[in-house]
Amino acid sequence: MENIKKIIKNFLEKQNVRNYEAINTTMSVVLVLIAFYFFFSSPPFNFPVGTIVHIDEGSSLNQISELLSEKDIIKSPFVFKILVKVIYGDNEAKAGDYFFSKRRNIFTVASRIIKGEYDLTPVAITIPEGATTFEIGEILKQEINSFDSESFLKLAVPLEGYLFPDTYYFLPNVTPEQVITAMKNNFVKKVGDLYSKIEKSDRTMEEIIIMASILEEEARTLKTRKMISGILWKRIEIGMPLQVDAVFPYIMGKNTYELTLDDLAVDSPYNTYKYKGLPFGPISNPGVSSIEAAVSPVKSNYLFYLSDRSGNMHYAETFEKHKINKIKYVY
Repeated sequence: MENIKKIIKNFLEKQNVRNYEAINTTMSVVLVLIAFYFFFSSPPFNFPVGTIVHIDEGSSLNQISELLSEKDIIKSPFVFKILVKVIYGDNEAKAGDYFFSKRRNIFTVASRIIKGEYDLTPVAITIPEGATTFEIGEILKQEINSFDSESFLKLAVPLEGYLFPDTYYFLPNVTPEQVITAMKNNFVKKVGDLYSKIEKSDRTMEEIIIMASILEEEARTLKTRKMISGILWKRIEIGMPLQVDAVFPYIMGKNTYELTLDDLAVDSPYNTYKYKGLPFGPISNPGVSSIEAAVSPVKSNYLFYLSDRSGNMHYAETFEKHKINKIKYVY
């Protein structure tokens, strides 16, 4: 405070104000205004950026003031009420969802509440191919602070594999139900061109999506995915376990290079080392490329494959050659 007084005093003296009574009065007024701003007008330190505040229809000014204070949007309910009455008179606050993308002072908050400026601008959210429902929930929560990710997971887990990865534009007050509906509808739209191929195959949509979710994790290009698709479908046909490592990040969060022999023996319906055939369900939400590869496998003489640390694929017809590839490209 003393430093502020000195600055004000020096400024006034430079302006040739020599009346010290006037200087003291001016300083007092300025200090009161500064104190008012920092203690009442400025945003609270823990202002919840990215939060939506819902104001119910018919809420009184007292109720709104207390709500904004509880949510750390304003510091003083009393000052907020006085400010609204003085500036806006008897104008009523507009009910609805208010999104706060930035820290706002009490004047801006009051103006928005009275004018109904909700700031509900769509947020661009990209869901990458191969994301699980858990990862999708985390992405949505990171982008929209108020998003109910717990409710989303309860609804989304049974739909693993069918929530299409893409860039979406969601309002900050979007509900889990709305997100799921948008992603499911997008799945139907994007996979539509492949329906006829799926119907002509000997496999169900569920089988195709499960295989596609594996291919999404096992390879990165359409060509490679089609090759691996042919190998994995062949393993199923001859009664050989799929033995794919892609399921383990889904089961326990470990990748190929972290797995132990005990991990390979874990009792899970997704463990393709322990149980033959496809896993219990999809292990991610695949993109069109992986779904197309699952529908259109490339036939070959290969029965084994592996990816080196650079992502290059190496194939083998026999287990002996596969072991040699492991020594050459992995260990």
